Amino acid sequence: MRGIHSGTADAPVCGPCTTPDAELWRPCPTCGQAERLHAPGPCLRCTLKQRLHELLADDTGSINPKLQSLHDALADTERAGTAMRWLSKGIVSTILSDLGSGRRPLTHEALDELPEGKVVEHVRSVLVATEVLPRRDEQMVRLERHVKDLIASHATTEGRKILHRYATWHLLRRLRRRSRGKEITHYQLTGARQHLRAAVHLLDWLEEQTLTLSTCRQADLERWMTSDDVRHRREAGHFVRWALSQKIARDLSFPAERWNGPSQAMDDEARWNTARRLLHDDTLKPEDRLAGLLLLLYAQWPAAISRLTVGHIEETDGAVRIHLGAVPVELPAPVADLARQQVAARRSHAVLGRTESPWLFPGGQPGRPISAWAMGERLRKLGIRLAEARSTTLFQLATELPAAVLARTLGIDITVAVKWQRAAAGDWAAYAAEISRRSAPLTNPLAHDTEQGTR
Repeated sequence: MRGIHSGTADAPVCGPCTTPDAELWRPCPTCGQAERLHAPGPCLRCTLKQRLHELLADDTGSINPKLQSLHDALADTERAGTAMRWLSKGIVSTILSDLGSGRRPLTHEALDELPEGKVVEHVRSVLVATEVLPRRDEQMVRLERHVKDLIASHATTEGRKILHRYATWHLLRRLRRRSRGKEITHYQLTGARQHLRAAVHLLDWLEEQTLTLSTCRQADLERWMTSDDVRHRREAGHFVRWALSQKIARDLSFPAERWNGPSQAMDDEARWNTARRLLHDDTLKPEDRLAGLLLLLYAQWPAAISRLTVGHIEETDGAVRIHLGAVPVELPAPVADLARQQVAARRSHAVLGRTESPWLFPGGQPGRPISAWAMGERLRKLGIRLAEARSTTLFQLATELPAAVLARTLGIDITVAVKWQRAAAGDWAAYAAEISRRSAPLTNPLAHDTEQGTR
């Protein structure tokens, strides 16, 4: 297949037709296609195929059937030069050669034995995207590795036992239950690490005071809580309450902090000004505009936005809907146009080319979405203060909609929706009657779906 060098999307023109008299366009001696050859020998694509066979073939000259999909995806990429540069990296060629020859098994565990780094993780993502390796939760694997190392490095045997129980049978177990089979996010990983570090800090302090959780008393705990070097105080409360429930500690009190509403200042006017800019500023990237509007209008965290797939977008009878929760939300026309553009314009990965990605916002690694952290950084560059903007949006929506509707449409937990409704002091006793009396359309982006749901 010849590369497109000019023309339009409807009528593309290949290189030889763009510059038919150029001296460098000659037939490749291997495949016969006219290519821009700067030196005698095969074209870049034939060179790529030859290099792939060298790396992936075993001693008999054949390629393991399990690696055939990898070979085909790389050989068929639209950017042969990019694939060649990637293969030229020493560690990439070494890993692929070891896998092809059988010196390294085709397993995640075999790759785990290699030094950690972005290159190894990228190779792993390529193998997963081409279905050479099964998909697994890499964030959870990192967390399990972190837990293992942190527990092993603790000074006392008793401390290691307590940390193992807390991390394995509480933190990790709860995280798996909450993720419901989905990959955990970077923020969930960070939160679990902070809870574990808080437990380590408290146990280390107790050790310095020749105390244990069982001998620690309330006065001792309060002395630590008010000390100058206390760290992760709030997360430590979670550990102490767990220790009390497990009867590891006794006669201690560490009350949970009750959420009484947003603590940051909220500016609804600034939120709408930013939303209007994203709706109308064509100089911004469409994908950034769409992501920003999902936060400003629908209170979606970067972690939730980054996990959206093309399957979350549906179009029927000219209406575009997005599935953020159990009930789809109909997008207003400007946002719907951006959603259509993003579904159509998602770029394939440079190395794997035509390998289809299900993600609405593909990431730098093939077959994976943009990370929640990277999505957050892109939104910050738009001038959006993430926590403040989301709080403002939720507060405003909670004054106009009942908690049940918020939970179903935005994909948030019902308890969270109830807390926001209480913070907004909404009174829904006459909600249905009010909806029936309304003649003008609501300004709320969820208004149309809400009215339909109450009929």
